[in-house]
Amino acid sequence: MSDKSETIERLSVFKTYKLYVGGKFPRSESGRVYEVTDSKGKWLANAPLSSRKDARDAVVAARKAFGGWSGATAYNRGQILYRIAEVLQGRRDQFVREVAEAEGLSKAKAAAQVDAAIDRWVWYAGWTDKIAQVVGGGNPVAGPFFNLSSPEPTGVVTVLAPQESSFLGLVSVIAPVIATGNTAIVIASEKSPLPALSLGEVLATSDLPGGVVNVLSGRTAEIAAPLAAHQDVNAIDLAGADEALAKELEIAAADNLKRVLRPQAVDNWSAAPGTERMTAFLETKTVWHPTGSLGASGSSY
Repeated sequence: MSDKSETIERLSVFKTYKLYVGGKFPRSESGRVYEVTDSKGKWLANAPLSSRKDARDAVVAARKAFGGWSGATAYNRGQILYRIAEVLQGRRDQFVREVAEAEGLSKAKAAAQVDAAIDRWVWYAGWTDKIAQVVGGGNPVAGPFFNLSSPEPTGVVTVLAPQESSFLGLVSVIAPVIATGNTAIVIASEKSPLPALSLGEVLATSDLPGGVVNVLSGRTAEIAAPLAAHQDVNAIDLAGADEALAKELEIAAADNLKRVLRPQAVDNWSAAPGTERMTAFLETKTVWHPTGSLGASGSSY
């Protein structure tokens, strides 16, 4: 008998990517998938090809989660966003690999993108209990009244993730939406959806209630069209739409007066973020309260 040990080649365990809807990981209702390749055309994985039914299911999940999430304290939302950064930091190597493959970056450049995305979660976590002071406050009026304005979340927001910046851009459009109490339906980059689908696994283990963020993958135009026209979607961020698709979706969104955030000619996702993406999906509630001899009752508009 030979005393030489036999070397057995180990087979890789390929990852099955799934959607993230309502805190769960379903396959597409249609059963369809499409091939995702790297920058050189090498096969990476099969991603779910979402259907209109998947989009409707995501709206139901986002609406169901809205009451609890918008009603949570700003401090609590900040804690949860910070927890997302913590969990993401623990899986940093996985995301560096996926971003490098998705965008054709070197490991060092991919690591810089992932680190910036982690920092962005922390940055928005710090804003959750401060944005109200920045955009709200007392208003001077001609009369014996207190007049106060305070921001409230718009509701369910559809977000078209950037097509090129598969992770830093993705985080840059999701975090401000949920930081202010909205819930989100995210359409991942059609070309590079894998980091977005993996982000769903991070969100599921970071105390974020199910349904607050829902991630769909597939043909952007096919998924976005029913969401833009959906009567229970309150706003849409067109960051990942080209000019023709953005115009089409904006027209569809006008049917129920959605808030529409138009794509910029050039979005530099590595630049320091401002408050614009948070304030884009806030409504202002104005409260009038009488003073002096008019009594203690008040009214709001």
